Amino acid sequence: MASTFSELGIAASFIESLDELAITTPTSIQQKVIPVLLQQKEDVVALAKTGTGKTAAFGLPVLQHIDTKKAFIQTVILVPTRELGQQTFKNLIDFAKHTPQISIASICGGTPIKPQIERLQKDTHIVVATPGRLIDLLQRDAISIKSTDYLVLDEADEMVTVLKNGLDAIVKALPKTRRTLLFTATLPGAIKQLVQNYLSKNVVQVEADMETLGHQGIDHSYVVVKPEEKLEVLLHFLNSKAGKRGVIFCKTKAAVNKLAKKLAMHKFSSGALHGSLTQGIRDRVMGQFREGHISILVATDLAARGIDVKEIEYVVQYHLPDTYEAYVHRSGRTARAGAKGLSLSVIQEEEIDDIPDLEKELGIIFSEMKKADALAIEENNALLWARKIFKTKPNREVSEEFKTTIKTIFHHLTKEELIEKLLADHLKNNKQ
Repeated sequence: MASTFSELGIAASFIESLDELAITTPTSIQQKVIPVLLQQKEDVVALAKTGTGKTAAFGLPVLQHIDTKKAFIQTVILVPTRELGQQTFKNLIDFAKHTPQISIASICGGTPIKPQIERLQKDTHIVVATPGRLIDLLQRDAISIKSTDYLVLDEADEMVTVLKNGLDAIVKALPKTRRTLLFTATLPGAIKQLVQNYLSKNVVQVEADMETLGHQGIDHSYVVVKPEEKLEVLLHFLNSKAGKRGVIFCKTKAAVNKLAKKLAMHKFSSGALHGSLTQGIRDRVMGQFREGHISILVATDLAARGIDVKEIEYVVQYHLPDTYEAYVHRSGRTARAGAKGLSLSVIQEEEIDDIPDLEKELGIIFSEMKKADALAIEENNALLWARKIFKTKPNREVSEEFKTTIKTIFHHLTKEELIEKLLADHLKNNKQ
């Protein structure tokens, strides 16, 4: 199998861009998909975990196939969320740095449509779109995809619902001679039906390292807790990962908000991400996470799509997901680009039976993490208390006279003695 992008058939201008991005060795999915896309003409279904280089696997060949002498849209890339759309758009721009004549546009939802309509009036070769926004633009006659050569469905298993309702409208606007490329991390029945309905009969299926559904490098663990212990056990775990980036998944938006508030109260550097937040807030939180200003994201499944951050060291399932596919996508946020990572599920007694089912269905092995004992939890709570005091801003409304009165009570104590007394008082009150 080819070990360089040049051997795969990628043009020198794109290889120059890859070198500048420090991308020199093709991943497994790139080695398998790129030759098929460059040398063959069939539709393709590619099964690979998020974070294995799928964007380059389809992005480099479609960029290479662009005929810049033609001023119309030649490739449509559909993605489930604006966040993933932004990431895909940025990757393509980076790949095409030395071929500036290729024009790429992002037309995803969550932002005003008027600037996008104006952008599409200029020459455009590739569009990255969310299905809803593309359908809206088609209905307004603001975009023409009648001469498109490639339709790419990225993270297709995360778009199943919207594709069921809207793919007909999109396909109707596409030429029948187009080539469809479907990329997915899992292959549930709904995706198989979609392949049967919209792709050619001679579809080529490619899989990369899917014997464990792409979970290489991930340590899958679970910890069993009582309902009243759940938050404290999580806080103990987060303290043990201080300074490391992670994502905590909750099942609902309300649960995300509630947990995010708890973390903020305990002075954790964190942010919330879910679909009910405005796009501006979501963009700001994602930007803070990518730039390292916050280290923890609390998110729902769909809102976390498009998180392409290599240094995510752990994922926490604060609530187990409803589907095996969702577990794959959640845990896939960590151990990206060959790194190692941890996926920890915080479960209750009645959920223990779900673990063997996950192991059997996904071909992975879980290890049980020992729950922090009472002493460790108590000490952790004291650390949280100390951190809260340290980060508390002084009350400027307290009079100097009153401050002096308080100081006289403590003036004979050393710093060490004062800390000992404060800690003793905290532990005593905490047990009451």
